[in-house]
Amino acid sequence: MSIQGRVYSVSQVNGYIKDLLDRDGLLSGLFVRGEISNYKMYPSGHHYFSMKDEGGAIRCVMFRREASRLRFRPENGMKVVAFGRVAVFPRDGQYQLYCQELSPDGVGDLHVAFEQLKEKLFREGLFDQGHKRPIPRYPQRIALITSPAGAAVRDMLRILGARWPLARIVLLPVRVQGVEAPGEIASALRYADQHRVADLIITGRGGGSMEDLWAFNDEGVARAIYDCETPVISAVGHEPDVTIADFVADLRAATPSNAAELAVPDQNELFAALFQYEARLEQAMGSRLERNRRELERLGRARALQDPLYYIQDRRMLLDYQSRRLVHGLHGTLAVELERFARLAAALDALSPLKVLSRGYALTTDGAGRVLASVSGVEPGDNVTVRLADGALRCRVEAKQGGENDGGKKEVL
Repeated sequence: MSIQGRVYSVSQVNGYIKDLLDRDGLLSGLFVRGEISNYKMYPSGHHYFSMKDEGGAIRCVMFRREASRLRFRPENGMKVVAFGRVAVFPRDGQYQLYCQELSPDGVGDLHVAFEQLKEKLFREGLFDQGHKRPIPRYPQRIALITSPAGAAVRDMLRILGARWPLARIVLLPVRVQGVEAPGEIASALRYADQHRVADLIITGRGGGSMEDLWAFNDEGVARAIYDCETPVISAVGHEPDVTIADFVADLRAATPSNAAELAVPDQNELFAALFQYEARLEQAMGSRLERNRRELERLGRARALQDPLYYIQDRRMLLDYQSRRLVHGLHGTLAVELERFARLAAALDALSPLKVLSRGYALTTDGAGRVLASVSGVEPGDNVTVRLADGALRCRVEAKQGGENDGGKKEVL
């Protein structure tokens, strides 16, 4: 289409530019490196964002079908590499990158998805130690949630049977790899827990790549493990392999074989311990019997058993001794109390009014028995009692001496 010598509409110009870009082979499939900004995910499932670097920015869109294949969550500030085509959206005339694939720059998208889910579940408390349940010491039933065809299940069955044959093993077969695996594992966990299939659940698989183990990095599997009331042991891969299930489970085993070892005690060790306890018990009982035998022999030689009256005589002597101690103690206590009584009596006698009367003083009381301390307390003609050291006199007042009404005149009573 030629654009010379004519006037074109905005839509025509945008369409022309779109055709130019669509015919450019370079722009139809290229990789772009940059930093995500203005990231938004709409309810439709489409992702809209920008990619920028030090010199510029480009708008990007990733439609729902392509976005559903993402194994990590894009975030602002994340450095990524996008693959797609550059085209113009005719409605607004802006060109943008239509992303078909998106991966973190420098690290794999699985690694980023792992770290993002790990951080999310950590913040929600799914890894808290306080939520983890103790592993039963002697489980009666053990549920194995794993592939029925792998080497892992054979190793676990062999070790469980050798270490603790008393436990009943219940196998819940699931796929441990592929798109359907996370749903099957989560469903088996919920079934085993809700129906109380076992006292202990072991879930896992043998080693493999990160992609092979990815079913145990699934959020649904992690939440199913967290919701289980039955204790769960995670046994995924080899020693270096770590999955989200390991963080959520009540106990992490380095390998499926190690999980079997952690799940049950070793019967040989228990037998050895029982034999040791039996020997120690036999030795302890023999020592105690020997001590009791010697004690019985000692008591058999005791004079009290050979001469029954000897015990009575000893008790009589002890009774006499205690009686003498009691009498001696009573005499001593009585002497102390008598001395104390004498001191108190002497002190009381020194304070007695009779002691004062013996020196020639007298105590006068009125007819009501009240002590007269002043001549104002009586009137001529009143009867009073005068107490002397050896008796009392009943007297009648003839006149007052030294009172207020006689002007200090001396009168004879």
